[in-house]
Amino acid sequence: VQLQASGGGLVQAGGSLRLSCAAPGRTFSRYAMGWFRQAPGKERAFVAAVSRNNDSTLYAIAVKGRFTISRDNSRDTVYLQMSSLKPEDTAVYYCAATSRAVLIANIPDYAYWGQGTLVTVSS
Repeated sequence: VQLQASGGGLVQAGGSLRLSCAAPGRTFSRYAMGWFRQAPGKERAFVAAVSRNNDSTLYAIAVKGRFTISRDNSRDTVYLQMSSLKPEDTAVYYCAATSRAVLIANIPDYAYWGQGTLVTVSS
């Protein structure tokens, strides 16, 4: 599965940004999708996940209520809508795919990764 993340950029605190991750091919709907992020000097961390058919989601506590993950299987794309952004949200954001049937936050369970897109939130 080839994943291509996009949509990162510079935004002021309190602003919004939407990330996209395209996974062209006929197998996209077979995978649950997740977003992770890695801030400078920190380990990669789970952000959000969405089920194969978009009927279930999971969020990290730090982003719950501010971020929304969704997917469009007709476009082979997963999205991360980020609102009320804070400087601590600054990180490289990665999309990933897992064949696990349940939503999961564990990095090793995600076999496929995109290249990452940088989000910078200024104060």
